[in-house]
This record gives sequence, C-alpha cells and structure tokens, in this order.
Amino acid sequence: MWLSWVRRSKTSGRLTQSPSFSAPTVSSPTGKDHPGIGAVLDDDAAVGSGDGAGAGSKIVLHRARSASRLRACKSFAAAAEAAAASVAGERHVVLYFTSLHAVRATFEGCLTVRTILRGLRVSVDERDVSMDAAYLAELCALMRRDRPSLPQLFVGGRLLGDAEEVLLLHESGELRRVLASAVQAAPAPCASCGGSRFVPCGACCGSHRRFSDKTGGFRVCTSCNENGLVRCAACSSGS
Repeated sequence: MWLSWVRRSKTSGRLTQSPSFSAPTVSSPTGKDHPGIGAVLDDDAAVGSGDGAGAGSKIVLHRARSASRLRACKSFAAAAEAAAASVAGERHVVLYFTSLHAVRATFEGCLTVRTILRGLRVSVDERDVSMDAAYLAELCALMRRDRPSLPQLFVGGRLLGDAEEVLLLHESGELRRVLASAVQAAPAPCASCGGSRFVPCGACCGSHRRFSDKTGGFRVCTSCNENGLVRCAACSSGS
C-alpha cells in the first residue's frame, strides 16, 4: 500500500510543503503618512496611471489640487510652529480656558484650574477663547485637533493636561513642584484691564465697525478682534 501511494505521488507531480510563517515587516514612517502629503502623492500616481487625451486634460486639475494641498500643509505647519512659540519659555505658564457658562462642566473645570493656579500665586497667561477666536486657533494647532477640550494648561511649552489631570497633580503636590520656577503673580490685577487682558478698541470704540470716507459706508475694523477688543498692552505685551 505504501509503494502504491509513492507511485501516485510521483505521477501526480505535486510537492507538498509544510506551512511557513513570514515575519511581519515594519516600515519607518515617511512623508506619505501625513494625510495631506499622502493625498498629494495619490493624486500624482493617479495622473501617471492615465493615458491618452483624457489623462492629459486632467493633469492641470490634479496639479492644482496638489499645489493647494501642499500650501495647506505648509500653512498648518507654520501655524503649529507659531502656536508652539507662543507657549514656549521655561517659566511661562499658559492656560486656555473659557469664561462662557454655556456648558456647565466645562465652565466649572476652567474655574477650578484658575482657582488652583491663583492659590499657588504664579503668573498665568490666561487665554480666554471666548474673548478671541485666535486663541482657539492656537490651541487647535497645538493639540492637532479641531475641537480640543477646555481647559488646557501648558508649562514651559509642555502640556500638563485638562482640569482632571491638573487637579490630580495638585492633590499629589506635583503641580507645586512643576510651577516652582514660574514667575510669581503680581500683588494686584492690571490697572488698565482689571485682569481681563482685553480693552475696547480705540479705533472703533469696540463696535468692530469703522466709517470709510472712500466708500461712504462702514467697514470691518481691522485693528480689533471679532468682539471689538484688543489685547491690553500693559499686561499682554509678552503674549
């Protein structure tokens, strides 16, 4: 019986192999891992795969998309670098928060962190995102998220976390050690803005509208933010 099985195996001409396992390959991240750059490369590959007059007519469109996406990537990188520079500094403490009462949990978390920092008597660069949308854009660039949660505390350019994480650090005594080298808070609030870090715009009196003699109508004031406010020069010059 065994000899007959050998003959059948030889005549069939098929060889059996034991199953083998291949080691997983690990590739290092490249520029294509970035969503914007990866989309640009995909567009270029799609253009190269086409042929004829149809592909030639699409080259201009694909190149325009690639250029616009590359510009978006560059602008995002520039915004991230500018935001990182705004919170940098060994003794710089920055808090992004909101003073709006729309979401109770968010407001209470912001109030808790502000109370803790005031109790530690450290100088804090408080950035209220409800007062200036530019602060929210900075935070989005720093967190790389479209809608980051509030509050967020940065010390020396390093993210410490939200209200829950700051509260845990405070209860363990670690927060006081982290803020040991921070600048001490002033004994009294700013006389110009009262500690709000914003004053009404002097060019439009806080209306965010200015009369134009050239057009004979009103136009948007470019000297202030969307709320008709400008940053206080007395206490926000280093922000």
